Amino acid sequence: MNADEIKLRVGVVGVGYLGKFHAEKYARMKDVDLVGIADIDPVAAKEVADRWGTTAFTTHTDLLNRVDAVSVVVPTSAHFTVARDFLKNGVDVLLEKPMTNTIEEADALVALAESQNLIIQVGHLERFNQAIVALRGILKRPLFIESHRLTQFKGRATDVSVVLDLMIHDIDLISNFAQSDLISVHAAGVPVVSSEVDIANARLEFDSGCVANVTASRISIKNERKIRLFQKDCYISVDFIEHSITVIRRKDDDRPGLIPGMDIQQLSFAQGDALEDELKEFVQTVRNRSEPQVDGRVGRDALRIALDVMGQINSKIDRYLGQQ
Repeated sequence: MNADEIKLRVGVVGVGYLGKFHAEKYARMKDVDLVGIADIDPVAAKEVADRWGTTAFTTHTDLLNRVDAVSVVVPTSAHFTVARDFLKNGVDVLLEKPMTNTIEEADALVALAESQNLIIQVGHLERFNQAIVALRGILKRPLFIESHRLTQFKGRATDVSVVLDLMIHDIDLISNFAQSDLISVHAAGVPVVSSEVDIANARLEFDSGCVANVTASRISIKNERKIRLFQKDCYISVDFIEHSITVIRRKDDDRPGLIPGMDIQQLSFAQGDALEDELKEFVQTVRNRSEPQVDGRVGRDALRIALDVMGQINSKIDRYLGQQ
């Protein structure tokens, strides 16, 4: 059996809402052996393990010597400890976002992985969205970006703010689009139905001159996921729910149109399976010892911006409460 035929031994730690899908995707991959899943809830662990024909464990340490790579899909507060244990044991890690609770923890994981030539891939799923993939041939140098990520309240992931739960997706995308250092953050947010911030807005200014206005809410009466990008001679609107892209460009002729002097192009994209594509990239980077597009440094940079946003929000909330 040659190296390409040897199945990669993979495990999943945490089989809550998202972790169950990690287990399913790995179990269906022909070049992967899902050797086990771990969860502190033994009933949940056994249920998922039985469904996908693998072994259930109640602690992540039981997987340390059984796997080559692992998905860590536990609550954010446990990300650092679990990922650190696997890295110390020579295991490559896919770590769900947000990467850690603090920049210090993120830096420590990056340093540990790099010292042992191991891979950390951070689960910024939207990088694999077919809409974002489609933008690669259109987007050049945006000067203004506006994003809205609004969801109905689901009661999950309320251990972190909406900034670290939802907005961080757009923070990562916008940082990648801007390709420039962040120089200014202005943010506001409010906890409404949970003890953490449920709705937030941030204005991000980059050294290139690009400005982004980012809104995230998990208490909306409807679901909305849109991003609008403005660059020289072109406006791009992406609707992730409708799977559509509208591109408005300056025309080279004087033919009449809906917007004078502009040509409107409507594009559609397949829904795809972003999680499957993300996990397949992780498997390939582990096999090839290559760099994932969202490595530990990228995940840390997104976390730093998100924490800056939360720092401003918390400061304003404290000031407001102090005036009551």
